[in-house]
Amino acid sequence: MESDMTRYEIDVNGSLFEWDLEQGSVHFENDEVLMLWLNTTFKTFLDAIDEISGEKAAKLVMEIAGYRTGRIVSSYNLEKIGKVDRILEELPNIYLTAGWGIVDVVSFSYERRTAVARFRNTWEYKVKLSQKKKEDGTFIPGHFAGVFSGLFGANIWYRLKKSQALGDDYTEYEFYPSDITPTLNVKAMIKEQAEEAQRELEVNIAKRTKVLSDLIKEISSPIIPVIDSILVIPLVGTYDETRAEELINRTLINLPKYKADFLILDLTGIKNVDGYTLEFLKKFVLAARLLGTACLFVGISSKLSMQITENGYNLSGIPCFSQLQQGVTYALDQMGLHITKKD
Repeated sequence: MESDMTRYEIDVNGSLFEWDLEQGSVHFENDEVLMLWLNTTFKTFLDAIDEISGEKAAKLVMEIAGYRTGRIVSSYNLEKIGKVDRILEELPNIYLTAGWGIVDVVSFSYERRTAVARFRNTWEYKVKLSQKKKEDGTFIPGHFAGVFSGLFGANIWYRLKKSQALGDDYTEYEFYPSDITPTLNVKAMIKEQAEEAQRELEVNIAKRTKVLSDLIKEISSPIIPVIDSILVIPLVGTYDETRAEELINRTLINLPKYKADFLILDLTGIKNVDGYTLEFLKKFVLAARLLGTACLFVGISSKLSMQITENGYNLSGIPCFSQLQQGVTYALDQMGLHITKKD
């Protein structure tokens, strides 16, 4: 019904639409509304939310927004109409007129705080079609969870029973009392994201640790040929079980290739010599001896000699020198060789 050239109003299905062209406003059911093109403008708006926040977070945002608006709807109608059965009888017509699609409250029980509602051709279903997504949205079920929570005076949540997006004639939700709330869902998502971030961090750390470990193995305690039959291995840092076993295995595998008669272990850079380290050195010497290679120790400082003595380790039978040159000279002498200047 037209009232003047700037104000228009019309009753559709019992709901009043009003346009005030002078003020640039549209009202529906006594509140200002905004009209958007569903498959273009509104779809673009939702696509942007998905892109920025990610689909999982976007679904939760829509669910929370739906729930909160549902609580507003229930509060308004309880004040305006009062009776729950009358509200649930009138609401489907209002949603239909507003372009939300076809809503049918199939059943409800105020005493049990339960309800079953069916939805067909909702705006959310249409947007999902435009997005080429075969899934149900979260705004509408969240919205009606909020509506029933307000009307029943209890925390109500939902579960999907049928899906128009997956080929059923309509989408059906069952609403029931539950401890689930949008707030709990947010906390659960934050926890899940934190755990996922932690898992990714642990994976990245493990990868980097392996890379560094492999690098350390390559540069730590290298086997250095001095001349034919004489090898030097500098021992650097602290040796735990893993590092010690790796060095022994790598050395024993390579000794036959070098055909070494003498293996000089340079202890100049070794740290924290304890009982385990000394047992590791003893094991090293015995293993090399079984392959026909004699071991020498060089780089033994006064501090290191005291540590060896305090731990009761007997170095008898193993030549020991303070400097690497002395060890090399000894090995050459044992082989009947010596170094001379070139004429």
